[in-house]
Amino acid sequence: MPQYLVAIHHPDNYDPSLEDDAMVRDIQALNDEMAAAGAWFFAGGLQSASLAKSLRKRPGGEVVVTDGPYIEAKEYIGGFWILDAASMDEALAWGRKAVVACRASVEVREFLVMPTE
Repeated sequence: MPQYLVAIHHPDNYDPSLEDDAMVRDIQALNDEMAAAGAWFFAGGLQSASLAKSLRKRPGGEVVVTDGPYIEAKEYIGGFWILDAASMDEALAWGRKAVVACRASVEVREFLVMPTE
């Protein structure tokens, strides 16, 4: 079955202290619904993008580590689910529920399937 990333996007200045008990309950209810449906594979929240580290390979092979995300953007991934879903339509149905539960924009993308030998 295909797997899909359902990524929650937060603005650059997102304040996690604004996540109230109702939001936490809504997200947990969505997690429970996904698990009961057999769609839930993995989920996780991420620390602020300001705490990220980016690694880049320089000519000559040196790897440089810098503070912050790799790209500058107005929104960053704040958390995500990896779901087993039969189709993009099914994954989008979960994404719609995630938008409501998380009170944030969501991106849905299918994982690439690498050929096996």
